Amino acid sequence: MCAAPTPGDIFDVKKVRRLIELMKEHDLSELDLKQADNRVRIRRGGEVVAYSAPAVAMPRPAAAASEPAAGAAPAQSAADARMLVIKSPMVGTFYKASGPDSAPFVKVGDRIGPEKTVCIVEAMKVFNEIPAGVSGQVVAILVENGAPVEFGQPLIKVDPEA
Repeated sequence: MCAAPTPGDIFDVKKVRRLIELMKEHDLSELDLKQADNRVRIRRGGEVVAYSAPAVAMPRPAAAASEPAAGAAPAQSAADARMLVIKSPMVGTFYKASGPDSAPFVKVGDRIGPEKTVCIVEAMKVFNEIPAGVSGQVVAILVENGAPVEFGQPLIKVDPEA
């Protein structure tokens, strides 16, 4: 369940829609808002909308280990315990690249930094760039290109020590 938005919450859907209307009304090309550790940036004119939230990128390994798997849970190796998982911040469609003929944002084996865009999640015809939020080496891409994703679904595994 999602918590109800707080009165000043910049991620309230009605407020975001109103901001987009104001951008159109005043012919603004970009709007960048920050509230606490959350940030929303809206761009117009064929650009993408970027969304980032710190909680997306760095789950604690202990929390991941405590989630029971369906069926018998295999023993977790030390290598798996140190892995960081980049999760989807929203429900939508996962894309590895900005277009069908474009190179993927990241591949297995790539070194990434926190600001590196690792994928796009399309939600309601808006393409949201997902930043890594962590540094390390990509060890697995867990979702197929064009596949639907859920909020909090693991997208990419990163080894911070590689």
